[in-house]
Amino acid sequence: MRGPSLATLGMTVTGMAVLAASSAPGAAAPPPPQYSVDPDWPKILPNNWIMGQVGGVAVDPQDHIWVLHRPRSLTTDELGAAQIPPRSGCCGNPPALLEFDTAGNLLKSWGGPGFVPDWPTNEHALWVDRGGNVWISGNGVDDRQVLKFTGDGRQLLEIGAKSRAPKNNQDTGLLGRAAAIEVDDDAHEVYIADGYLNNRIVVYDSDTGHFKRGWGAYGRPLSDIANTVEQSDEVPAGGRIAPYAPGDPPDKQFRSPVHCVRLSVDGLVYACDRHNDRIQVFTKQGRFLREITLRPATLGNGSAWSVAFSHDSAQTYLLVADGENNVVWILRRDDGTEVSSFGHNGRNAGQFHWVHQLAMDSSGDVYTGEVDSGKRMQKFMLAK
Repeated sequence: MRGPSLATLGMTVTGMAVLAASSAPGAAAPPPPQYSVDPDWPKILPNNWIMGQVGGVAVDPQDHIWVLHRPRSLTTDELGAAQIPPRSGCCGNPPALLEFDTAGNLLKSWGGPGFVPDWPTNEHALWVDRGGNVWISGNGVDDRQVLKFTGDGRQLLEIGAKSRAPKNNQDTGLLGRAAAIEVDDDAHEVYIADGYLNNRIVVYDSDTGHFKRGWGAYGRPLSDIANTVEQSDEVPAGGRIAPYAPGDPPDKQFRSPVHCVRLSVDGLVYACDRHNDRIQVFTKQGRFLREITLRPATLGNGSAWSVAFSHDSAQTYLLVADGENNVVWILRRDDGTEVSSFGHNGRNAGQFHWVHQLAMDSSGDVYTGEVDSGKRMQKFMLAK
């Protein structure tokens, strides 16, 4: 159900003023960024390892690139050397968390199934905060938790817990297969896109894990978010909502998965409503400002998967990973206009199969991760 126009939304003058603050008055907007693929990134993994589906990607304050891959997504033939007896010379299964430098060298690895009691069933979100703490989630059927670790893997905090309880957007003690995480270091808050089961953004204290606030599409309070089951949900209880259909009236709720949450330099919150082909923009308190529709004819898994901001100080552009069309779209952040793109469906360097996540380092270079049978990372260098 495609999103409404700004006129339909009746956007307030205050909301427009907040958005306009992202660009300095009178300053010429920088041209859209351009990227070229680095076909040699990352380097071949040591120990005869091979990477699985990439659930999450993050860049830490030292410009180290962290990857949360899914060890259980690797097939028997991909893990031929690990079979008893070995069926081939390659490969073995690495830990779930891999830390690289910008040259593509593996620096550190840890984690995976059994690493801690509530390790996710299907690894998904990843964030590294300013203190070097690593945050992860999962989108498996019982993944109702977010975990916080030190950089070397000591668990510090758990928000939620493993559970197979029905979806409940009003329950702040359990998450709902969280899809994305970002920490606001200055405010000591963690924002969670929640998720593949629930239909909300929730915010917790990043030190204690105490719930602070949450909202749904258009800033709806948690009490006003339906708990109906979607076609993609695995929980059998409750009614079902109709599949997405382009041209329908705007969906008043987020449709699972709520797949990204990102904070801009001007204090706005961007949420990917993936199957509704839109990105909604809020204040940090959850007041709805506007939405951007992106390729609203897209069916399947939808167009809005993951978001990063351009490298200029005003973050003039949005980079949006679209795993259905297999493109990274570049949009003007103030009005959502498409200005450029890179990537194409395919298996070659610079092409994608289910591009799932993207993150940016301090130089403006972009790192993308793919799921399904893509199972790889790529680096795209910013043209200087």
